[in-house]
Amino acid sequence: MKTRSMYKAERLSVDRISTLPQPILETILSLLPTEEAARTSILSREWRYKWTNIPNLRFQLHARTSELSPDIESEMKYMDMYDVYRVLLLHQGPIHQLTLVIEDDYREHYDYFELDQIILHLSRNHPVKVLALDGRDDSEDYVWYKLPESVFTLHHLTDLYLSTFDIDHPSVFNGFGGLRNLDLSYVTISAQTLLHVLSNCPSLKTLSLDIWESGDTCTMNELLKCLPVIEDLTMSGDVSEWLVIDLVPKELPTSLIHLKSLCLNQMCLTGSFGSAFLVALIKCSPNVERMHLEMEYDLDFSTIKDKYSDFWLEHLSVLGICFGSTDLETEFVKFILARSPRLKKVSILTVVDRKRESKMLKTLLRAPRASPGARITTWRVPKPPRRVAIEEC
Repeated sequence: MKTRSMYKAERLSVDRISTLPQPILETILSLLPTEEAARTSILSREWRYKWTNIPNLRFQLHARTSELSPDIESEMKYMDMYDVYRVLLLHQGPIHQLTLVIEDDYREHYDYFELDQIILHLSRNHPVKVLALDGRDDSEDYVWYKLPESVFTLHHLTDLYLSTFDIDHPSVFNGFGGLRNLDLSYVTISAQTLLHVLSNCPSLKTLSLDIWESGDTCTMNELLKCLPVIEDLTMSGDVSEWLVIDLVPKELPTSLIHLKSLCLNQMCLTGSFGSAFLVALIKCSPNVERMHLEMEYDLDFSTIKDKYSDFWLEHLSVLGICFGSTDLETEFVKFILARSPRLKKVSILTVVDRKRESKMLKTLLRAPRASPGARITTWRVPKPPRRVAIEEC
């Protein structure tokens, strides 16, 4: 007759996961959505509290249906702010990372006060290092959620990601001393609030900005002064709505000596003014290694060649470029080729036919270049599939 210890030994010989060290189990559970990790508590007495020590939590907020569903598993997928707060109260170990995704169907149920209480609980009880709040909106009409001021009390943050939020000027903000990565996507924020936040992030290395609405303006130099150690800068959207350059100097007063990667997406810079500003911005980044540029409107580089004859990009190795005019692309790439001795790869997105694309490539291959080994490749925007009418039987 088998004893209880014998049954336990047989079970453990089959259940190898339960015998793994606690840190490995926490890592495995952290890879699951938090609601799925919490369900492991019903597996056995030993698993009841294992999930309460995982340091990384991820929640997706869905609106609950008014009708009771017989499918318990499906019903458990619907979480609201109250469920998140309950999980945080049951959690025993430190929380280092929190991701909160607000799905479309939860839009009408969003409560500023509830989220504020959750963030306050974290700031008082856990050294949160990574916070991601994603108010995703797949509809055509964007809705911005009001960001709780308590976010600015999370002094241990190293990474902050905010999407589709309305950010007000914090009444009390002592800075994010350890913040290294900041991503503001589809946000509404005044330029002065942005400067106030950035000026209190002295360790910021990576910044991504996509501001949909500002209401006021700041100068480019004011922005760059807030980024003394920036290494990776991405700017998207119509920055001309909130970024002002009164007069474009030959070079900007602030130098981005630490910048390694520069990405400008859909920037509305036009004519010789926009061209001069773009080159001035690149010139004040002498150590940049990678650039990705997307311009919506034609820029005129013909008037600035002589002014920037001493312009060199000593460390640039990769250039990705997308413009709407092949003449513009050719002129700009020739300008960079002649001033980048370490350039290895140039990728050009074109919207023209193969004949014009071939002509552009021939021009570039014959152009003077500081790096003979630079490889130039082009790729075209794929055409939409041709529609075929099908007659109904």
